[in-house]
Amino acid sequence: MKRRTFINSINIGLASSLLIPSKSFAVDQFLDLALTQDEKELSQHTIDSVVFSRVKLNYPRLVGKNAKLDLHGHGPDLEICAIRTDQGAMGWASLRGSKKDAEQLVPQLIGRKVSELFLPKQGTLLDKNIAFDMALHDLAGVILQKPVYELLGRKEPFITKYYSGMIYFDDLEPKGSPSGIDKILEECRFDYGVGYRQFKLKIGRGHKWMPAAEGLQRDIEVTKAVAASFPDCEILVDGNNGFSSDDFIKYLQGVAGIKLFWIEEPFHETIADYKKLREYVRIEKLDTLLADGEADPDQQFLKKLFEQKLLDVQLTDIEGLGFTNWRNMMPELVKMGTQASPHAWGSLLKTNYTAHLAGGLGNTVTIEGVTSASDDMDLTAYTIKDGKLVPPKLPGFGMQLLKKV
Repeated sequence: MKRRTFINSINIGLASSLLIPSKSFAVDQFLDLALTQDEKELSQHTIDSVVFSRVKLNYPRLVGKNAKLDLHGHGPDLEICAIRTDQGAMGWASLRGSKKDAEQLVPQLIGRKVSELFLPKQGTLLDKNIAFDMALHDLAGVILQKPVYELLGRKEPFITKYYSGMIYFDDLEPKGSPSGIDKILEECRFDYGVGYRQFKLKIGRGHKWMPAAEGLQRDIEVTKAVAASFPDCEILVDGNNGFSSDDFIKYLQGVAGIKLFWIEEPFHETIADYKKLREYVRIEKLDTLLADGEADPDQQFLKKLFEQKLLDVQLTDIEGLGFTNWRNMMPELVKMGTQASPHAWGSLLKTNYTAHLAGGLGNTVTIEGVTSASDDMDLTAYTIKDGKLVPPKLPGFGMQLLKKV
């Protein structure tokens, strides 16, 4: 396919928001006949350039403290990379890891066929190229005119629940004249209007920001207030390792009668503490999920916790582990009876990557939402329906880069 023809086909795809069946390239006499049709198309594209840039995301409000960290601000400034081919295709995404490390790998990418770096059924082929993992998925989707979830095997995506992950300790702000619980309810009303029907409440105020007893009581009051004000919504709680197991059980006693969709990182994971919590959940007949694996994840130890049925949901970050590594881990989770919900806090890009992972592979109990806007990219193709996140039927991840790079 000629460069101009390829670019025109991309423009038509974006304008119509419909998948366009790919036309195969002529099969070169030296092409390995064992390649699938998609792999043959990728083999016709050679990496021409890799460019780095930054994009800005803006939250709709200041996001405050959690149990461990101070103010989270108004939105991140993200490092991205854009990969172009000699045929005019371009894929872009967040850069995994440091730009300095990634720059050293660029000379090894230039001049390589896309099929030497990425295959649809496997993802990124070499661990050393994991920095470009998301961008390679996007690029392959653009070349093949398929959304990423279709590269993973689904013509129609699995659609998954979607929670607001940005309800922090904003009742404690501003310093010197705190807003109180009404501020939390105001934020939940805003998020309800966005389309969320799940709220994740940060708890653990007594770990650092309030006296222990007062902080615990505030956690309980916030949970009760949100449950009473939004009876049609599900509540998740996240302690950011700010509790001891005994203190967290006191919290559960304080919110008795309120159904929690899940409990996330109440304390640093140990077998003894999760056995204690699991036993309490069993005795009290609490219908809740135990989720962990975000902070400094030790995958081998987490696997032990899942195998012993002490945890229900694997939370490791979508970028931290890598999209391809998540693809490889998902079948193992299914075999163990463990569900997934990759951590996506901080970046709506990570949320949208997760929507494609969930859309293609399923086994994802809910997706973390980070409501954001941007002048640097078009994020509007993703929609929320009945409290669930729907990825677009557009090539790659379906996010158009508006900023020139």
